[in-house]
Amino acid sequence: MTLKTLIALIISTIACQIHAQTPISETSKAVLSIGEKVILDSKILNENRTLNIYLPHSYVQDSLKTYPVIYLLDGSIDEDFLHISGLVQFGSFSWIKMLPESIVVGISNVDRKRDFTYPTSNKKDKADFPTTGKSEAFINFLGTELQPYIDQNYRTNTTKTIIGQSLGGLLATEILFKKPDLFDNYIIVSPSLWWDDNSLLKSKPKAYTTKKSIYVGVGKEGPIMEKAATDLFKTLKSNKKENTQVYFGFFEDLDHGDTLHLAVYDAFELLFKTKK
Repeated sequence: MTLKTLIALIISTIACQIHAQTPISETSKAVLSIGEKVILDSKILNENRTLNIYLPHSYVQDSLKTYPVIYLLDGSIDEDFLHISGLVQFGSFSWIKMLPESIVVGISNVDRKRDFTYPTSNKKDKADFPTTGKSEAFINFLGTELQPYIDQNYRTNTTKTIIGQSLGGLLATEILFKKPDLFDNYIIVSPSLWWDDNSLLKSKPKAYTTKKSIYVGVGKEGPIMEKAATDLFKTLKSNKKENTQVYFGFFEDLDHGDTLHLAVYDAFELLFKTKK
């Protein structure tokens, strides 16, 4: 190595060290928020429940506008709240117009096996889910406490949608069968209808007169899950009246763990397409 090359190498090394040590200052820093976190004191459940609430961009700009509400089961920050809220934001962009701007209420879990299941006679169910069977109380919480709280504290209109996947899909189906008027739109993905030996599918859904849009989706999840979702769709299709639209989505390249996101996107397109 020549002296000239050595000097050039030393200068370059010093310059890199000086550059690396130069602090980079930020202009500003602020908390990034997409909505609100609320702790709701539930008398029915006898516990506090955390709500993650996404508010559309226009919410603070237009004090007169009202919004439909999407209730999301498994709605914790580390569950489905962020990516479903992202779909809602994307779908409601003015150049997309897949669905109207909406409020998303993510309901964080405390014990989903307890809240999303009704009592079972199956011994294995009882062994695997020792806290099981309290869905009736949770459904009462949704209708008696949560929905009134949201309507009283946010600018809502009358349109309500529920999204449930897996055990959440079981609960959404139970609501549809037993208290259908709690929601206008049902997005039911990979429902765990095997619960209690498929007893919910064997029951007769309660009649209703209000308008409904229902979406059932499932991935490549094995014969039990796929048959249950298909049977649910057939039941709803055969019993539907003029005030009901029923849709089905099968995602053969996805499984139980990743069907939800694409299924919800598909549901948004189908359920809200007439409202563009």
